[in-house]
Amino acid sequence: MRLVALTRHAHSTLNVEGRVNGDPAVPVPLTDDGRAQARMLGLQLANVPFELCVHTRFTRTRETAELALRRRGLPLIEEPLLDDIDIGDLEGDTIAEYRAWKAEHARGDRFPGGESLDEAARRYAVAFRALVARPEQAILVVCHEIPVRYALNAAGGSDDLDGPAHQIPNAMPFLFDEESLRRAAERIDLLAR
Repeated sequence: MRLVALTRHAHSTLNVEGRVNGDPAVPVPLTDDGRAQARMLGLQLANVPFELCVHTRFTRTRETAELALRRRGLPLIEEPLLDDIDIGDLEGDTIAEYRAWKAEHARGDRFPGGESLDEAARRYAVAFRALVARPEQAILVVCHEIPVRYALNAAGGSDDLDGPAHQIPNAMPFLFDEESLRRAAERIDLLAR
């Protein structure tokens, strides 16, 4: 059985500040708690024979991956398709400001200077299909809350990418076999049309 473990990055400084970040060029390090979470993630997954780790272009995902896998010698590759949503002009705003904008707009509306939630969702579906097509039998993916949430909800057959799972904890692995990740990609495409 092929296995893909999706996890959100560990606790970052922006989690503490309650701010949003969709630009990978903005460095956002992990907090002390986040570094401890990343090490615990590594301990939780120590007996899983991963062959590869995929992370996004954001420093918090790479730092999480490096801490979790520090002695395993796995190849790490960067996958921009799993990057957080490009929120454009909302970069650095508070989570409350981000949620207020979302509440007044449809999923297909682009963030000013950025992309839409539906565009990001379709990008995630492409990434999930690419993961399924890879030759490795076990892959760890360190990405962001939204792609993990979308995959969980879509694989479970939800009609809402934002539910029933909504709050995805930092550094908690969610396991998908090949069929469930393929099913998630198909449902995401259907819901993000």
